[in-house]
Amino acid sequence: DLRDDPQLIAEYEAYHKEIWPEIRESIVTSGIVDMEIYRFSNRLLMIMEVIDEFSFQNKGAMDADNKKVQEWEALMWKYQLAIPGSKPGEKWVLMDKIFELNK
Repeated sequence: DLRDDPQLIAEYEAYHKEIWPEIRESIVTSGIVDMEIYRFSNRLLMIMEVIDEFSFQNKGAMDADNKKVQEWEALMWKYQLAIPGSKPGEKWVLMDKIFELNK
């Protein structure tokens, strides 16, 4: 979720229109093929397409060792809020799929 402040939301969107090259590289290197973020009001939803070998644990370890990713994540805390029920320091959480039309 985002802080419910129109100026902060606009800044967050501006950062995501042109993410830092190091962030793009980190995303792709981790095995993420495509990533989309949607917003309604201050609610965010991320959809990722990943390779079969992708692991959130490996992505987390890579991010922890990447100073530029850590700088980006610290900056994004200015705009983002932890989702209720998430662990401390956690911004994004996995969701359970409850419906799929073509299954």
